Amino acid sequence: MASKPWHLLRPDTQPILKGPTQPLNPPFPAPLPLWLALLLKRQRRANIRPPPWLRPDSLAAILEFETDTSKEAFSPPPNLPPPATTSLHVDQTTAYLPATATTLELSPPFLQNSTTSAPPDALPYHWLELSQLLLAAAPDDFEDPDSVRRLLRDLREVRMAKLRKGIEVLDAGAGIKMNGVGGMEIAESRAFIGGVVDGLRRIGASRELTRREREAEARENGFAGSGANDDDDDADMDL
Repeated sequence: MASKPWHLLRPDTQPILKGPTQPLNPPFPAPLPLWLALLLKRQRRANIRPPPWLRPDSLAAILEFETDTSKEAFSPPPNLPPPATTSLHVDQTTAYLPATATTLELSPPFLQNSTTSAPPDALPYHWLELSQLLLAAAPDDFEDPDSVRRLLRDLREVRMAKLRKGIEVLDAGAGIKMNGVGGMEIAESRAFIGGVVDGLRRIGASRELTRREREAEARENGFAGSGANDDDDDADMDL
């Protein structure tokens, strides 16, 4: 985030819940929490640099992967950082957390995929929410906001279609591979998937009940031992 001079807040480090922020020295960029960056943007005191995966060329490449390269699986998520050993390894040029933080294993959605150093070819866990927030608060900081909105809309439709298509395999006892699915996508499809799974569970229970009733009826009519009697008759014939 490239900042402008502060009026109500001092330009030096500010103590917040997750540690002190870096000093703001315009025109040099400084990493800030999203809520603070949005606040300064609304006050016209800062410009926000969108992450690389929100560029039109990056979104077009991800959309091509979703539609042409892999028509069933989702685009791969960002790689996980190396395991923490004795301390939390944080690049101070891209984060505002202190390097002396307690040992912590980072995983989605707490990966640092919303900065300018994020990979351009991978969507983070909160890609949909973050893109909507940035486009609403800082559309003038995008190269081509209209193209970004169009690509995000197409990407969302393609990925939701994959989720709906994956529901069809549940009847055969298979599962859905959710690697790379974002948080908002899971929230939007949770009710639908839950309803489908509940319906399949009821159908399976009804089939099992019908099968047991048929077996009980067969035993009552004396058909259960017919197989054994036929075997005895065959043995007598052989003798």
